[in-house]
Amino acid sequence: MITIIQRVTSAKVTVNQQDIGSIDIGILALVAVEKTDTQKEAERLLERILNYRIFADDADRMNLSLRDINGGLLLVPQFTLAANTQKGNRPSFVSAAPPEQGRELFSYLQQYAITVYENVQFGEFGADMQVVLINNGPVTFTLRT
Repeated sequence: MITIIQRVTSAKVTVNQQDIGSIDIGILALVAVEKTDTQKEAERLLERILNYRIFADDADRMNLSLRDINGGLLLVPQFTLAANTQKGNRPSFVSAAPPEQGRELFSYLQQYAITVYENVQFGEFGADMQVVLINNGPVTFTLRT
């Protein structure tokens, strides 16, 4: 699995002009599922997101995790992260999971997230979403499992 995490002061996702998920201070995570991914990768990815130390401590060093600050987490499916962009002018999605596999694993990620973290919101798999965020820093990282 691949994710882009962004430290945000706020973020929200909208579908059909309705807000379906929003957070204040926390992490917006754009998530892609690849063909070889399993539930084990989903669990590992979530644990990395929750424990990745990207928030400032009292000395203004990135030393605190999302769990440490009890911040919000907004998980948004984004299959385009799995694109191969090394050649040509058009992305290839051969490594991306087929839609049904992607939907199933993102759904598993949602259910797992609810059981291990209280302050979590979600985008909608397969929907035309609009994502609005204020990136704090800006601080952005790519994580892979």
